[in-house]
Amino acid sequence: CNFTPVPRPNYVVGVPVGGRWREMLNSDAAIYGGSGIGNLGGVQAAPAAAHGRFHSLTLTLPPLSTMFFKPEER
Repeated sequence: CNFTPVPRPNYVVGVPVGGRWREMLNSDAAIYGGSGIGNLGGVQAAPAAAHGRFHSLTLTLPPLSTMFFKPEER
């Protein structure tokens, strides 16, 4: 969630597994009347530790929005 009115590029979040993570919901998507800022449907996890996890996602957080991600099945 980004509760500020400012987009946050390069926001790092730790995740439990590597691989591609699909953007399941972006409340700022154009279909919901938002600005359309997002992560082009998903991102690849980097093998860089963050928040106590071995992998991380570098995300663009749209303003005043919530996003949900899910690891893609291998």
